[in-house]
Amino acid sequence: MTNKFITTDCLPWMKKREDNSFNLTFGSPPYEDARSYGIDFNLKGNQWVDWMADIVCEAVRITDGLVAFVVEGKTKKFSYSGTPVLLLAELVNRGITIRKPPIFQRVGIPGSGGPDWLRNDYEFIVCATSGGKLPWSDNTAMGHPPKWAPGGEMSHRLTDGTRRNQWGGGERGKNGILKTAKSRPSHQFTTKSATRVSRDGDTQTEIAYVPPVKANPGNVIQCKVGGGLMGSKLAHENEAPFPESLVEFFVKSFCPPGGLVLDPFSGSGTTAAVALKNGRGAVGLDVRKEQNMLARRRVKTEVVTEIV
Repeated sequence: MTNKFITTDCLPWMKKREDNSFNLTFGSPPYEDARSYGIDFNLKGNQWVDWMADIVCEAVRITDGLVAFVVEGKTKKFSYSGTPVLLLAELVNRGITIRKPPIFQRVGIPGSGGPDWLRNDYEFIVCATSGGKLPWSDNTAMGHPPKWAPGGEMSHRLTDGTRRNQWGGGERGKNGILKTAKSRPSHQFTTKSATRVSRDGDTQTEIAYVPPVKANPGNVIQCKVGGGLMGSKLAHENEAPFPESLVEFFVKSFCPPGGLVLDPFSGSGTTAAVALKNGRGAVGLDVRKEQNMLARRRVKTEVVTEIV
């Protein structure tokens, strides 16, 4: 299984790669000049947008599937920079196909919205492709059993107050408390069908709706963050770690088993560690040698695999 950490500036490195070298690109760049990362990084506004758009475009060229970056702007003097939205617009202007951005939702730091505004509980995930249907995806990999019973049959209330097709419900006792009952399955199969007749007399038989075993999880990705919740203690040795659960969502959903994931801003190696744990190869890039040393240590102690 490929597992490499390379000390380099990501853009010139990517320009030397062949088309479609990776199945998924996932990472998180510096959020404008919020942190210098020890390398005097200070791009902001349109300069940051142009720089990041170059990276996304190159990532799209060398990735046959999804390119996804967790990004955020800055608020200064009660004004939001809007760089994630400006980046999306720039990519569209450059002819890049974008998908509707999912949201990384977590409980933000108190006061992060400013003294007069709402706490910042989400970040954009800018997603881009080379166009068309993704060559591989499993959009229910991180899904859940359907919350509601299938429609079709009348959902009238019974004498005990429960609905006819309510999941896992039981009868209510005389005291009004719902009795524990055997849960119904997360799906049910049916042999029912309906025949439709068109105006010209043609008939068409359709099978009744069968709900999925897993429902699509949607595009608001809720993750727990903070001490002890990131998935690794070593993650906190990076200035801006993100949770393993966020990476897992994209790796399982958009990289085929045995595929290869690229993180151009590897940091503490979160993307690589999650990819390897889930049977995918990984290449991590970072301009800082000490961060690649940290990533190698993390993978060696938490994943136990050969490192290059």
